[in-house]
Amino acid sequence: MVELTLDNLKINFGAKKKRKRVGRGNASGHGTYSGRGLKGQRARSGGKKGLKLRGLKQLLKNKPKIGGFKSQKGKFVIINLDQLEKNFSANEIVNPAKIIAKGLTLEIKNGIKILGQGKLTKKLNVLANAFSESAKKAIMEVGGQAQLVSNKLLRNKK
Repeated sequence: MVELTLDNLKINFGAKKKRKRVGRGNASGHGTYSGRGLKGQRARSGGKKGLKLRGLKQLLKNKPKIGGFKSQKGKFVIINLDQLEKNFSANEIVNPAKIIAKGLTLEIKNGIKILGQGKLTKKLNVLANAFSESAKKAIMEVGGQAQLVSNKLLRNKK
């Protein structure tokens, strides 16, 4: 096996592509019009304006014009009743710190909303930013409390 040294390194074939020499006779394949076509603004010197990627024009035209704006209001972390049922014991206080500790979410940026999917059989004291009507009703029926709290109390403190 040949030892690899700086004097016997070779560049891979095709790694250095030779530039296209245009306007050097018709035998070269790029003579006369030099790949510019016949007449027109694009054929003239200094006559290239607008979209540089000519082949992509149709792709760009086919894309829809998406209007509107991205909402500045953050989205709630969604927690369902069946998750509360599975992860919390009776008479327990459900707050953001405990929700993160139990692994129901990694972080709470904009608050928590409790939704009514699933069935709740345990009495829980739930602190959240928002409740769906069905979730609030289900928590109250079991004898628990659904308390609304401000976003400042729910923010992660790092």
